[in-house]
Amino acid sequence: MKVSIFDVAKKSGLSVVTVSRVLNGAGTVREKNRQRVLDAMKELDYRPSAAARSLARGKTGIIGLMLATLQDSFYDRIVSEINEILEEHGYYLAVSVTKFPPGETSHYLIQEDRVDGLILLSPTEEDHYIEELKRRNIPYVLIDNQHEANDDYSVTVNNFKGGYMAGQLLTELGCRSIAHLSGDEIYRSTKERRAGFVKALDDAGLEPFELIRGKYETEFGYHTVKRWIAAGQLPDAVFAGDDYIAAGLINAFKESGIRVPEDVSVVGYDDQDIASMLRPFVTTVRQPANLIAEAAADLLLRQVGESQSGDEDEGKDEAARLIGQRVDPELIVRQSTRSIGTTTKE
Repeated sequence: MKVSIFDVAKKSGLSVVTVSRVLNGAGTVREKNRQRVLDAMKELDYRPSAAARSLARGKTGIIGLMLATLQDSFYDRIVSEINEILEEHGYYLAVSVTKFPPGETSHYLIQEDRVDGLILLSPTEEDHYIEELKRRNIPYVLIDNQHEANDDYSVTVNNFKGGYMAGQLLTELGCRSIAHLSGDEIYRSTKERRAGFVKALDDAGLEPFELIRGKYETEFGYHTVKRWIAAGQLPDAVFAGDDYIAAGLINAFKESGIRVPEDVSVVGYDDQDIASMLRPFVTTVRQPANLIAEAAADLLLRQVGESQSGDEDEGKDEAARLIGQRVDPELIVRQSTRSIGTTTKE
């Protein structure tokens, strides 16, 4: 039969509360009582389970993470990195896929004693969740949040800079007729990438060939190319709002006999796995998943530590110093872009 904390209490002649305090390393236990508990544990060969340790610490040992989809290699890298970091700190990661519907905050993870903290990855209607998390006193961190007012507890990417880098690359390569296909307007990153791109073209004295709003889907890129071909007008370069849109563009160009990059250069965004699987390999703006994960885990772990510190004033003082982080993207130049007037080596 498996030995329990109750067996240790009975063997030591002390209460379960005292045994729990010893397991938790509390300094309020008398030395002779602590030794009696340790002796009983040794004699019974008692090894506290993760659940027992969590109860002793007043924690669940679980961090929750909510995101809208698992069909995204960028999200997958973030989740994997966060999982590894939390594991090193003795936490388990509970992942939930949710569509973040407006006003629906009764998610099972957002309940007392379910998790020690929560990470929301690319949430929409985030204010509804934040209000509920604060009410329940659950530490939280946002990744790719939509409202600047919530940036103190968030990790974001400088998407304006990413859009600017994409536009700047294409103008410096000699492209003069450049289009941009942006994704869902509900995302702040969509607007920032477009604004950065427009600024880069403005600095180069250029107007966009076309600014088109759509979805982060391959079909959006594909059908846009077909429309351009039907109209008999093509740009000499396209900045796609993400790599899936870029994939749709490239497929449609190749299907129509238009060469990438010889005839049209293409830049994507995110550095999804698909960017290095397509031929040609896609030039893209990489979001640093490892840095995002590290920053998010650090921000949340500091909050979780404060909520369990037992010193309310100290926790509040430290919480006031917690400020979200903004990380820079990286331009990854591959085969889908080239200078105007040059030829591509086989």
